[in-house]
Amino acid sequence: MSIDHSPANQALTPVPQGNRVFHFHEHAALWFSLGTGLLVMQIGAYLVPAVGTRDAVIAILLGSVVGAALLAWTARLGCQTGLSSAGLMHATYGSAFARLPVLLNIAQLLGWTTFELVIMQEGTVAIATQTLGIEVDGFTGKLLATLLWGAVLTALMAGSMLTLVRRFVSRFALPLVIASLAWLTWQFGTRLVAQGFDGFWNRPGTGGMGMFSAMDLVIAMPVSWLPLVADYARHGKRSATTFGGTWLGYALANIWCYALGVLVVSTVEPGTNLVGALLLAQGGLIALGLILLDEMDNAYGDAHSGAVSVHSLRPRWSIRAAGLGFAVVCTALALVLPIHTLEPFLLLLSSVFVPLYGVILGRLGSGTVVPSLTARAVDWSAAALWLAGIATYHLLKQYAPDLGSALPTLALTFVLAALTRPRNAGGLSAARA
Repeated sequence: MSIDHSPANQALTPVPQGNRVFHFHEHAALWFSLGTGLLVMQIGAYLVPAVGTRDAVIAILLGSVVGAALLAWTARLGCQTGLSSAGLMHATYGSAFARLPVLLNIAQLLGWTTFELVIMQEGTVAIATQTLGIEVDGFTGKLLATLLWGAVLTALMAGSMLTLVRRFVSRFALPLVIASLAWLTWQFGTRLVAQGFDGFWNRPGTGGMGMFSAMDLVIAMPVSWLPLVADYARHGKRSATTFGGTWLGYALANIWCYALGVLVVSTVEPGTNLVGALLLAQGGLIALGLILLDEMDNAYGDAHSGAVSVHSLRPRWSIRAAGLGFAVVCTALALVLPIHTLEPFLLLLSSVFVPLYGVILGRLGSGTVVPSLTARAVDWSAAALWLAGIATYHLLKQYAPDLGSALPTLALTFVLAALTRPRNAGGLSAARA
């Protein structure tokens, strides 16, 4: 069955320049909000004591800057072309082969949205039990909390993404999230100083991972957003402000949340649950509550992009209808799936999407021209480079872990894709910068 490329397929039709509404501050607010979350703090907590504190800080800084730059470059491409993430995949890999990465993206977004609902459900149960003193029966509490957040997500999916970002995220949510992060940083930073900063800073790692492996884990978070960023960046007015806002917003959030995870786990008793530790801090209930509300932005961001990808394959299903279905399915999955092994899941996603976007950026990253979406069913050279990139990622992980996997794989696929870029690619001209 062929994919419909008519204007009715909004995912594969560029957003007209006159319909774009996002400025620098809206991109920055959106990606700071999406980069903030309990999941990021939990993964930051994984870095220690596997690596020493100084190596963890270096990995967080470099990994966040590089990962956010990759995210921002993809955002710039989405703004220049007006295409969604699915549209970029079609333009690079061909209309038939692109179904594979689009389907993989839908699968990962189902997983991420379910992750977010589980995190919000567990945080809600923890608040009710530990702080409010409400006795919550096991499955009943899980059911009620999941249905609550699932209903909120479903209600948001019925509205407008542009309105949510412009009127809620950038105006109200961002200041509250920054205030909550600042308060938690102050609380645990004060505790760290009291315990002795020198001991914390000079603490060696146990050797569970090297610094480059730690960077892979940090880069994994921005990489997980690569298949989504164009769905929002295509609504940007100028590519320069789209690039700058995305890079600054996400890099700051990623650095802050990873570092806060390291800070928290370094100042509490070993084995303490992260949510429980946050609740024990003075004012932790309010701060955690605000972060949980912000977690809904992440769930919405995943579900909206999942809906755009579904719509790209089934244009008869509107983005709104696909989003409502997406929210309902993920709410059901959050009740039954065991979602707690984060590191392998994140690194598996990196192994797929790092080379996928290495090829996309190598082929389209110059921003001068985008190949026609109907030019060919399969771009065999692009497909081969992607598959070779996945193999390279896993070979490096297995046989050269000290080198890391993400950056070498990204560099290899980007260079090879740029060198094999078709010279006579025609099609959609890029929007003005």
